Amino acid sequence: MKILLTGATGYIGKRLLTALLAGGHEVICCVRDKKRFAIPEGFEEQVRVVEVDFLQPPAEGKIPPAIDVAYYLIHSMTASIGGFQEMEALSARHFVEYMNQTGVKQVIYLGGIANKENLSEHLASRKNVEEILKQGKYAKTVLRAGIIVGSGSASFEIIRDLVEKLPVMITPKWVLTRSQPIAARDVIRFLTGVLLQPACMNQSFDIAGPEILTYREMLLQFASVRGMKRYIFTVPVMTPRLSSYWLYFVTSTSYKLAVNLVNSMKIEVVTEDNRLQKILGVETISYREAVRHAFEMHLHGSVSSSWKDSLASSRTANDLTGYADVPQYGVKSDKKFRMIESGEEEAVLNNIWSIGGEKGWYYADWLWGIRGFLDKLAGGVGLRR
Repeated sequence: MKILLTGATGYIGKRLLTALLAGGHEVICCVRDKKRFAIPEGFEEQVRVVEVDFLQPPAEGKIPPAIDVAYYLIHSMTASIGGFQEMEALSARHFVEYMNQTGVKQVIYLGGIANKENLSEHLASRKNVEEILKQGKYAKTVLRAGIIVGSGSASFEIIRDLVEKLPVMITPKWVLTRSQPIAARDVIRFLTGVLLQPACMNQSFDIAGPEILTYREMLLQFASVRGMKRYIFTVPVMTPRLSSYWLYFVTSTSYKLAVNLVNSMKIEVVTEDNRLQKILGVETISYREAVRHAFEMHLHGSVSSSWKDSLASSRTANDLTGYADVPQYGVKSDKKFRMIESGEEEAVLNNIWSIGGEKGWYYADWLWGIRGFLDKLAGGVGLRR
């Protein structure tokens, strides 16, 4: 099957590409800059890369007319705090024009769950894109997801940063908002499962995991999986701006993304049907299982994509995950080696075991004293031997 993949440098796009290639499909990847896209090793014959900027008016001949299915995975939430709705709408309209020039049979779109009347700008934009895509001359399949949990996903990394950096959290009241997270691997199973599936043509589906959780519960369950004790206190007075700064300074997210995330986190994201699970026979995994699997991928160096990979500031052809050494227990280990003379082992070990306490440290004892005081404030043992 010949498949067009947009958003091929994004978090889901890169993982979907791997799954499509494993399924034996021929994939045409639409990217804005070929230099920032690397074809998976060993699949050069199955992948064709074309440069298309969907913010620009369509040009003839850029996209091959003989395609069977197209995935629309273009999002602009990290591009700006305001105005991304217009960018997403413009991209969608140009995509529809491109597709109407081809013989595509099905367009598959991954959007956001939008079952409430009052939506954030992010969710309202996703819903608007959905309506624009439905205007094309092809069968449409819409999948709506909430929080996606997987190694390298924005939500996973933000929760990880908060849990591993803050033993005690003073949080905004939106942490009590309910959501229905889904594992990244389940999202890929749904995206591949609907390929030319007759029962999925011209249909919209919510996809989610089996549990409805508040953000507070997700933080605490994450801590439990990691074997950490965490305390969370909510306050009603933290404004959206303060909440955004809180996420920006404590986590690895950008300020633009933090603002858009905070606006969305105030909206309940819960599914209203599970028809697709029954149609495809997919059994989704729990939030705890998704977190465990994500850390297994980190530990084995198998993180295939990161939410940062599609950022315009990323100038390399490869993704960022290849340069990341993710700590297993939330800390970085720095190991040094020095050869010692035979017979000195006992003396060296005695020196090591006596560091701290009455003997002190090799340098700046007063700094170690401050460090011990801070450790006690965080619930640790301080400098007790």
